[in-house]
Amino acid sequence: MTVIRIATRGSAQARAQAEAVGAAVTAASGAAVEYVLVETQGDANQSTPLHQMGGQGIFVKEVQRAVLDGRADVAVHSAKDLPSGQADGLVIGAFAQRRSPEDVLVGLTLAQLAQGATVATGSVRRRAQLALVRPDLRFEELRGNIQTRLSRVPDGGSIVMARAALEILGLADLIAEVLDVDTAVPMVGQGCVAAEARTGDERVLTALAAVDHAPTRRAVETERAFLAELGAGCSLPVGAHMSPDGVFRAFLSDGTDSVQVTGSVGSTDDHRIVGTATAVECRRLLAGSGG
Repeated sequence: MTVIRIATRGSAQARAQAEAVGAAVTAASGAAVEYVLVETQGDANQSTPLHQMGGQGIFVKEVQRAVLDGRADVAVHSAKDLPSGQADGLVIGAFAQRRSPEDVLVGLTLAQLAQGATVATGSVRRRAQLALVRPDLRFEELRGNIQTRLSRVPDGGSIVMARAALEILGLADLIAEVLDVDTAVPMVGQGCVAAEARTGDERVLTALAAVDHAPTRRAVETERAFLAELGAGCSLPVGAHMSPDGVFRAFLSDGTDSVQVTGSVGSTDDHRIVGTATAVECRRLLAGSGG
């Protein structure tokens, strides 16, 4: 029987995502799957703030390397962790159907948070967006795996997490509030799982093609084109999300000023061009705001 080896981080969330992809591959192709667990830079260092660790790629490079050096056939990642440029020698063979893309609060809702309450998050994007609606809030750093973060809800405060991460682990009952995508434009690719394979590996790419979700691919490619034009990673407060109805929301901040743009991607539009053009417009608007 054909065996496809899937490389993934070892966290509970990453393993659940990889196993979902593996089950879909087996159902579609009949191939058996094995899992190769990899520790990444982001896993090894859980104390340094993410925006100080070199931006995107800190959770994916070692997983990609396992495929490039032949230890695995597929690299599975949260799409939001992938740099906007494709790694040499690899191709994204599948974007699995997107789960819930929103950010959520665990602890108290925005309305329940007292004046000056503390919200913990390691994301500069989430801090910038929440500060727009609640400038009184205090923010503190948050790192670690899901269980570690859940154990660090501040007294009288909240932590911010991805809804999809809690849902895939069966922890959705902990959500105090789902933040709508107009209040908190999600990170590029949030809620989606991406699977990479070696360029030219037709056996594996054929298996992945059977689990690729075309509407999700179109949405995430639009968002990734936006990020690629900005050349920004985790160090900048930036978000972009294309909803199933084609509405495209984008957020950009320089740490002082911010802009948010809402447009649309028609069924006949070149979606990547829309993503790129939206980034250019956000940059222009931010420059005009004095930022």
